[in-house]
Amino acid sequence: GRLGQDRAVDWVKPALRIATRADYAALADVIFDAIRNGPSLYTQAQREQWAPEPKSGADWTERLDQQAVVVAEMGGAIVGMMSLAEGGYIDFAFIRPIAQGRGIFRLLFNEIDRLARDGGQSRLWVHASLMAQPAFAAVGFATIEKQSVAVGDQWFDRFKMERV
Repeated sequence: GRLGQDRAVDWVKPALRIATRADYAALADVIFDAIRNGPSLYTQAQREQWAPEPKSGADWTERLDQQAVVVAEMGGAIVGMMSLAEGGYIDFAFIRPIAQGRGIFRLLFNEIDRLARDGGQSRLWVHASLMAQPAFAAVGFATIEKQSVAVGDQWFDRFKMERV
């Protein structure tokens, strides 16, 4: 009925592009929003330790400068991002809570995969959070090991995963 038609009209395929330095503050906000406000299998204390505030400063700029960062935009706003670092490492993969469940992860990953192949990478790998692990598994990543890492006084379970 009418609701289904409205939903179809509302759906606009996100535009993908490579991030520039002008996007870095918005990317930090996407990550902060996803960690602090999205569905999570981590406790509130863990989420606060992981993302006490949006990333900023010279270290943040330098880290992103060394990667290919793909962003997804809807309505002129960045709703998701994924980054490819040296050695086929996917450093960041975050979708704003409001945009989750719309296939944006897969769109971003397909572009990262294309960039990696174009760059001669034969293996992609990632440290996936509890929330990201199913999404990476869905695009063909295998879990190599489950890890526990400390951030401040909190311990986080995550998965080292790869796709060859």
